Amino acid sequence: GTMSLFRFTKSTPLGASLVKRCMSTAERRRCAVVTGSTSGIGRGIAERLARAGYNVVLNGFGNPEQIEELRSAMENDHGVDVRYHGADMSKPAEIKDLISEAATVFGGVDVLVNNAGIQVVSPIEDFPEDAYEKIIAINLSSCFYTTKYSIPHMKKHGWGRIINIASAHAKRASKFKSAYVAAKHGVAGLTKTVALEMGPHSITSNAVCPGYVLTELVEKQIPITAEARGITEEEVVQNVMLGNQPTGEFVGIEELSGLVEFLCTNEARSVNGAILSVDGGWTAQ
Repeated sequence: GTMSLFRFTKSTPLGASLVKRCMSTAERRRCAVVTGSTSGIGRGIAERLARAGYNVVLNGFGNPEQIEELRSAMENDHGVDVRYHGADMSKPAEIKDLISEAATVFGGVDVLVNNAGIQVVSPIEDFPEDAYEKIIAINLSSCFYTTKYSIPHMKKHGWGRIINIASAHAKRASKFKSAYVAAKHGVAGLTKTVALEMGPHSITSNAVCPGYVLTELVEKQIPITAEARGITEEEVVQNVMLGNQPTGEFVGIEELSGLVEFLCTNEARSVNGAILSVDGGWTAQ
């Protein structure tokens, strides 16, 4: 039935993880949940955390065969346990299931990376209302729910890292992105509030704010933006996208995943409530 969608998929038996679950907390391998991690930035972050020795829970849409290929490759390459959960980030009940499954299988949720996001570009008076609701749900509300459900598990182990992949649009606006900019500004506020509440519990909450990264999401925006602004696709890349970034370059996924990995270390324990720009200098202007 449909519920099978929300069980973890894994081709090998559960024995190994049961053994892990019985280990003492000190020996338990930490678990990282990364939303929207079947492609793009999220996939790069999941890969980096697997390499750093975390068990990983992948989440996102896509072709089931390709997702299974990604899952098993990540597991084999890094010698960690990798699962997939198909929770729809616009549905709180499915988000709750994602977190409780992760905690059941891995004995906790230690690192939460909120990366899932969608984008719609339109003048506000024409902005499709269902698209507005969906952007707020997936880009903002999902961060609230994953955080709410993960914190009890982090408190239990006395350690946690919540990392929200926001955007330069958490600090700046662009035309035709009312819903996205509103959602990302909201993520910045949520990040700071959680940081204040969790400070005493060795749980940090931070936002990483990328400028333009050449992902599928951004590539799809190029022709749409060209049409909306009446300019060529080349002009969109050079003027609209990279025109804001003094480096004149797209941000690399590995630059973001490197920062996320650092935020998960002990040395980063005082980085809390920070809205960290990785945007080639865009928001310095």
